[in-house]
Amino acid sequence: MSQKTKINRYLNPQALERLLLLIATLLKYPGIGCRDEELQLDGTYKDLKKPQVSAPHRNHHNALQLVQTALRNLAQEIGINLPENYPAIPTIRKDLELLRDYQILEQRMYRWGYYLGTGVMDKYQLKAAFNALESQAIYQGDPQLRQIYYTLKLRLRGFEFEGEQDFFYPVRQHLNRAINHTDPEEMMSKGEYRHTLFHQINLLEQAIIQGQAIEISRSVDLYGNNKIGLMSVFPLQLIYYDIAWYLLYENASDRYAPRQGRDRTLAIGRVNRFKNHLEILTPGGRGIAAQKQSLQNAHQLLNNGWGLNLGDGQQQQLELQGKLEFIEIKVRFFPPVSNFIEEGELRHPQQKIRKGKLDFTTGKPTYLDYLIKLPPRSLEEFSFWVNRYSDKAVVLSPPQLVAKHHQSALNLVRQYQ
Repeated sequence: MSQKTKINRYLNPQALERLLLLIATLLKYPGIGCRDEELQLDGTYKDLKKPQVSAPHRNHHNALQLVQTALRNLAQEIGINLPENYPAIPTIRKDLELLRDYQILEQRMYRWGYYLGTGVMDKYQLKAAFNALESQAIYQGDPQLRQIYYTLKLRLRGFEFEGEQDFFYPVRQHLNRAINHTDPEEMMSKGEYRHTLFHQINLLEQAIIQGQAIEISRSVDLYGNNKIGLMSVFPLQLIYYDIAWYLLYENASDRYAPRQGRDRTLAIGRVNRFKNHLEILTPGGRGIAAQKQSLQNAHQLLNNGWGLNLGDGQQQQLELQGKLEFIEIKVRFFPPVSNFIEEGELRHPQQKIRKGKLDFTTGKPTYLDYLIKLPPRSLEEFSFWVNRYSDKAVVLSPPQLVAKHHQSALNLVRQYQ
């Protein structure tokens, strides 16, 4: 049958309306035609990189029946009354053939549900986004993105990439791995249940978007600051940093905050160190504008400092107002470590790197000085970073940091004695 003959079918207003409803259904319900049970069975935790292939003995189902039901539901939503059992399954099949003829659908089997194109992305952008999603799902252990990853991988099994390359080959990968359990379903499947805030992630994300004050409970304080128990906060953002997920939040009740409720202390805590407890204190929320302002302040502090320690409320206000005096730090690095330090041009926005005198044998500097100004709250975490380079790094200033590292070196010698 010619293309012209096929398209003539749709000169009838009812047929054209049906075709538009089909397209709208595929757009609104990507993957329609795939049963939820198939997605759940394929979302296994036995092998996070390779979801199980559908078993051949699994009960057969009519994918077009699911499409028909979704199409009729959509028609009802937008006020279109369709005759009973209309459109019929064979009619939908013919409509899908037309979409293939015009390359709205691809000329292939859609075993795991129908979808149109790649949405707002082209194929290369989709591959890059899928690689990033795979990394966060597998290595960073994001439970929500993990299920999305399984669903997309199932739908894209028949997807043809440019030049028939392997779409699922991970060209880019982030290997930073979470060191604690993050996914409640995975915990249950492995018998490693943890009563942490990860069990309340959906409510937590809702509170972030709506600016709701919540009550959470810290179960452990490894820094000896006695910050354990219930606390009321405005959650601002979930952050993945190095080896774990963290919650960036603003204290909802704070002795440093003025009475109008502004300028509360900002802080960051490991999600797994909070209990499985979340209570909404202000259902109405304070609005997204207040959330964005606090988030902006928090990231200004992060950009100024080193690591995740944001300091106390008084220091934060002085720092945000530009009234806090930063400490000048100077560290001397020696080869071969100095080569790696020099390579980090964007390690910190305020850093300066100065090369020492040249070694005439190698033609390279005999040392490298790393200079930076940091708020007092960041000295501890900066010290941890310097310590990783052992005897290839010497702190030259400020005096208190020199004394700290000198004493640390003596303590280490005693440990080996």
